[in-house]
Amino acid sequence: MEDRMCRGVDSKVFKYFGMLGMFVFALVLGAGAEETVFRRPMERVASMDPLRAASVCESRAISLVYEPLLEVDYFARPYRLKGCLCDLPEMSKDGLVYTFRIRAGAKFQPDKCFQDGQGRAVVAADVVFSLNRLADKKNASSGLWTMDAVKSVEAVDDQTVKIMLKKPLHVFPWLMAMAYAAVIPHEAVEMYGVKFGGVAVGSGPYRLEEWWRNHRMRFRRDPSWRGWGEIKTRPYDEIDYLVVDDVSTQWLMFLSREVDFLGEVSHDNWDAVVGADGKLAGDLERKGVHLHGNPTMTVMYVGINMDDPVLGRNKKLRQALNCAFDGPAWKRFLNNRVEPCDGPVPPGVEGRLETPFAYAFNVEKAKRLVAEAGYPDGIDPKTGKRLEITITVGRANQTAREEVELMQSFYNRIGVRLEPRYMTWNAYLDAVNRGDVTLFMLGWIGDYPDAENFLQLFHSKNVSPGANHGNYRNAAFDKLYDEAMASTDPVVRSEKWRAAQEIVREDCPWIFLHFPKAYSLSWDHVGNYRPTDFPYGTEKHLFRK
Repeated sequence: MEDRMCRGVDSKVFKYFGMLGMFVFALVLGAGAEETVFRRPMERVASMDPLRAASVCESRAISLVYEPLLEVDYFARPYRLKGCLCDLPEMSKDGLVYTFRIRAGAKFQPDKCFQDGQGRAVVAADVVFSLNRLADKKNASSGLWTMDAVKSVEAVDDQTVKIMLKKPLHVFPWLMAMAYAAVIPHEAVEMYGVKFGGVAVGSGPYRLEEWWRNHRMRFRRDPSWRGWGEIKTRPYDEIDYLVVDDVSTQWLMFLSREVDFLGEVSHDNWDAVVGADGKLAGDLERKGVHLHGNPTMTVMYVGINMDDPVLGRNKKLRQALNCAFDGPAWKRFLNNRVEPCDGPVPPGVEGRLETPFAYAFNVEKAKRLVAEAGYPDGIDPKTGKRLEITITVGRANQTAREEVELMQSFYNRIGVRLEPRYMTWNAYLDAVNRGDVTLFMLGWIGDYPDAENFLQLFHSKNVSPGANHGNYRNAAFDKLYDEAMASTDPVVRSEKWRAAQEIVREDCPWIFLHFPKAYSLSWDHVGNYRPTDFPYGTEKHLFRK
């Protein structure tokens, strides 16, 4: 679903910006201004290697130091792309060739991996090296899929890169905005080898100054970064990511102003933060606290293993499970921080189907459907006992248990018994990948605002251990999906996406749970914060008021 500058300006900055640029730079940053630090809690970062940017927190940290070819415009809604390391690309008429040009002044930060210890200019060969490294199966990157459509990456000259695709892929530019596509110098990989993930040698706005694993990451602003001239406010000089696991401790640190930002209001602290009217509780607003709420590009669901001999063959039973799911009660339980889910594609995503969901919460319809499915009043005629379905959950904390208990109450209404099986997270993922589950709870965070990113979860080519963990297979769906992917007409593509969603919503391979909302807190001295689904490298836009 969030920063220190030397009091003077050194000669390198002066040479870089020139006389006019230096004048603007001084006006914006303010001569002699005190250094500023932005602090926030953050989950543990395992690696700073862009190949390992598998989580939001790792992508955030990597994008402070490294630059992908493109980035999501921090201020634009609806979301759109803008240039980052490169300008926006030119695309051939057939959609097979993208030409990227590296922006003037792009330079790797100083590091001992370079011959003179100083940084050097980023050139097209660096882009070729980085993307080929990502595409190399031997490197086992979780982002390997982003290069599936790429046929070749070539350097035309030092500033120009040509990427040729095997087939048209309309979302390809969005893939080049992901942290996986960050550009790195070959010298660093060669020098540090397996330890490369513990350092950071990028061309971005910040440098990794200190990293105390499992405790703190400290990033220092690089005053020579070419992009500061485009940012009209004085950026934070230092960014501190603090690893604090306990949400109550995070909350106390925020109240005492030890951190400037809290990325999530936890379920446990909700009543202390937000009142019944949806506004800040008590005198928090008077003290200078800001509450930020926004929908997210995320869908939460209970997956149904379509290979299960009972559920996989019984569409009416799957429809009944959706009708029996009490979305309003679920929303109340989650402090109104969610919206009921009516399909796999969240609101605001291109190609989303907006028609009413035929199997939204309706107990009487659920009872009728479960009877039509062959289980009148939830009774299995073969045994004379209530139908029992197992749901596997990847955590066993209090919140997870309360969620399962609430779902049990929903299905008790139609005579179906829901039996939980709790596992550790790693064991749970293994079980899901093996198909050793009946029902399983998961979520999907969109990588880009296009229906394709969510509908890929239903294509037969992606069955588990791919993203289609429920092993859903439907030839009509696959055909629509493939036709949409082959189309260069956005109108036709959206029509195909909507038709594909109609099939999924009728088949009900998921129990559609909810679309989460994101709630975060900041103090009033944090300027320029905008909630975003793409918070990667966005701290460069923040400043201390």
